[in-house]
Amino acid sequence: MKKTLENNQYKVKQGISTDFINKLSRWKKEPSWMLEERLKAYKIFANKALPKWGPDLKKLDFNKITYYIKSTDKPVGLWNDLPKEIKDTYDKIGVPEAEKKFLAGVSAQYESEVVYESIKKELDKKGVIFCDMDTALKKYPTIVKEYFGKLIPSQDNKFAALNTAVWSGGSFVYIPRGVKLKLPLQAYFRINAERFGQFERTLIIAEKDSEVHYIEGCTAPIYTTVSLHAAVVEVFIKKNARVRYTTVQNWSKNIYNLVTKRANVEENGLMEWVDCNLGSALTMKYPSVYLMGKGARGEVLSIAFASAGQYLDAGAKMIHFAPQTSSRIISKSIAKEGGRTSYRGLVQIRPEAKQSSTYVTCDALLIDEKSRSDTYPTMKIKNSDTQVQHEATVEKLGQEKIFYLSSRGIDKNQAEGLLVNGFIEPVVKEIPLEYSIELNRLINLEMSGSVG
Repeated sequence: MKKTLENNQYKVKQGISTDFINKLSRWKKEPSWMLEERLKAYKIFANKALPKWGPDLKKLDFNKITYYIKSTDKPVGLWNDLPKEIKDTYDKIGVPEAEKKFLAGVSAQYESEVVYESIKKELDKKGVIFCDMDTALKKYPTIVKEYFGKLIPSQDNKFAALNTAVWSGGSFVYIPRGVKLKLPLQAYFRINAERFGQFERTLIIAEKDSEVHYIEGCTAPIYTTVSLHAAVVEVFIKKNARVRYTTVQNWSKNIYNLVTKRANVEENGLMEWVDCNLGSALTMKYPSVYLMGKGARGEVLSIAFASAGQYLDAGAKMIHFAPQTSSRIISKSIAKEGGRTSYRGLVQIRPEAKQSSTYVTCDALLIDEKSRSDTYPTMKIKNSDTQVQHEATVEKLGQEKIFYLSSRGIDKNQAEGLLVNGFIEPVVKEIPLEYSIELNRLINLEMSGSVG
């Protein structure tokens, strides 16, 4: 994505401190308990070390990051009310087109805050709440306080602590009991500034017997300096409820994408993560599901595509706490031009989770000799009344297949793109049509060297 000129209402100096956090909370007119959460989290962040496993994070300089940029005075409800620079940016990634296709709701975050929201009247009639987190904290403080940080506490990891200390924006979704949304909710997250950190916070609550599909898209322009994206997502799924969370991420290759996502699933509930990662210099992301109730189910379907200068370390975590729970992980990774991908997964079936089952398959495709793929699966099975399946494959792009397609008049780049799209098809088929078309387009651009 090409650069767009910055046009900010307010931009703080680089660096993080207790003084900045106090000012941030005051600017946002937050309740005192949220300021206390922020300050506690900042102390944890300051004392926690960077992860010693996985990709090297030493290039991250937390003192050279801008932690808050305000692009507009307030969110607007009409597309034409946005400043031209922001509207032009979102035109490029299809926000208005998505709304024209009658999607249930659209929320767009530019830098630190949500700048555009359009909610269909039908959502209000059903009692559904879909807004940005800053608005939710003002309008629904009791609900936010009940769930905020309960699934991902600040102590969880350094970047969860950082997010809790400086979070801004993100989505709040509340689906009342028995409400089943047929059309998805959508959010777009855009980093436009250089040396910027985006720390959106997303909270989704699906009450008993409800259903929702939430989709997020992420983009950023190309800069040479490091920017940071460290989001936190907490999803609470009550009895018999279902949530699908789809991410199509195409960050530019200067972004460090360090995200913590977790879902808590009660009896007979279902959580589905569909996670597509193409961009960023470095990604560490492992969506997790805590299967807390009898018959709860969890799925993670993921794609990672790394080319030159990229290291995508992605995977999933499934923790079985209750009997008759089931989980499924399908991971597809592609590496080319010296890119590196890793699958890092954890499946834990606790002693009380009898008659449970898990299925894990992680497949890697290497386009050339320079690229690398690693697999780090961990299985902790604590009872014998369990069914466990694990498969892993690494393969090169078959030259005989390319030759066959070439002999049918298809050029080499197009042939490689077709084979890669076939490789990831089990995940792509789970994505709504307009997103699967865009994902295939991005894959083809990557294969032809037109992206980045």
